[in-house]
Amino acid sequence: MAHGDASYLKFLADNYTLNDNFHQSVMGGTMANHIELGFGDQIWFSDGQGNAKVPPTAQIENPDPQPGTNNWYDSDGYGGAGGSGGGSYVNCSDLAQPGVPAVVNYLEALPRPVKPNCEKDHYYLVNNYNPAYNGDGSSSIGQSVFTIPATQVRHLGDALNEKNIPWKYYGDGWNIYLSDPNFANPLDTYCNICNPFSYATDVMTNATQRTLHIQDSQNLYEDIKAGELPAVSIVKPGWPADGHPASSKLDIFEGFTKNIITALQANPDLWANTAVFITFDEGGGYYDSGYVQPVDFFGDGTRIPLLVVSPFATGGHVSHSYSDHVSILKFIERNWQLKPLTTRSRDNLPNPRVAKDNPYVPVNSPAIGDLFDNFSFNPGAK
Repeated sequence: MAHGDASYLKFLADNYTLNDNFHQSVMGGTMANHIELGFGDQIWFSDGQGNAKVPPTAQIENPDPQPGTNNWYDSDGYGGAGGSGGGSYVNCSDLAQPGVPAVVNYLEALPRPVKPNCEKDHYYLVNNYNPAYNGDGSSSIGQSVFTIPATQVRHLGDALNEKNIPWKYYGDGWNIYLSDPNFANPLDTYCNICNPFSYATDVMTNATQRTLHIQDSQNLYEDIKAGELPAVSIVKPGWPADGHPASSKLDIFEGFTKNIITALQANPDLWANTAVFITFDEGGGYYDSGYVQPVDFFGDGTRIPLLVVSPFATGGHVSHSYSDHVSILKFIERNWQLKPLTTRSRDNLPNPRVAKDNPYVPVNSPAIGDLFDNFSFNPGAK
């Protein structure tokens, strides 16, 4: 930034709120972090009807290095002989599983021991797998070994539906993806592993739910212009604009962000009651040196940017409150008076309390904030 890079993001940081203690929820990839945003938890291998099952052996994580190799793991997420797929599931409730004791023993040896939060005989997904449904609700099982069966775990959409709170997931490229689930069209830029709701049976098998709640980013601009933006809106750019080092550039992501902010500000009535959270799904390989808090077996992960842009978040404020993707979920729940999604989801964690000499490290760990300290609300304002 000192040399002029990321000039628009810097402008937003200078004029709104920057949280410099925000983290990716999982020490893992794109899909796992999007799942935390939608479920406040990790999903697991099942029979597709809500019953836990053991995945194929080739898809169970084994981080032990193969003999005679330089860090080539036995089963590390991708690959596998004969196209069988590498390991991406872990039964972290079983200390006999490869790699599990190192993490669990570390968590239990902390000054404030942290529970792994792993249910017995559940194999949790910790890498990028496709959802069990195509965009039209048809089954994708069999199209790729890297596909997780459908989940019935309660998610954010369920909580919002129960209270009749409007919501949408705007996925860039969704309209093309609907007729091109195998990504044969080079113009198909949709990220199918980024939409947490596409893993959920109750959304994807219901045409009304799919049509109402999952739409293209084109619909976002139409809704903003019409003043009909849902109360909760999640927007995901496609691969040319997502900022990922392998498929995009940061200034393209900035352009995508600026278009949305500009459109919102062009509708004064809508802008007056809007808060925009701008972040990444994960660090993209650019790891940060900030403090990482152990919160369960899956994370947290390294620091990533969070900008809060709103009429209630002006003045270049910098928040040090410890938070991660599930903090956005906690904000939504507090703002609309919703309960945590499940008894085990990470949104049950308390807000951080800190010592005066270190605002970055919660003394009541594990704890993640609800982001309300990023705002300056007027008394009585909703």
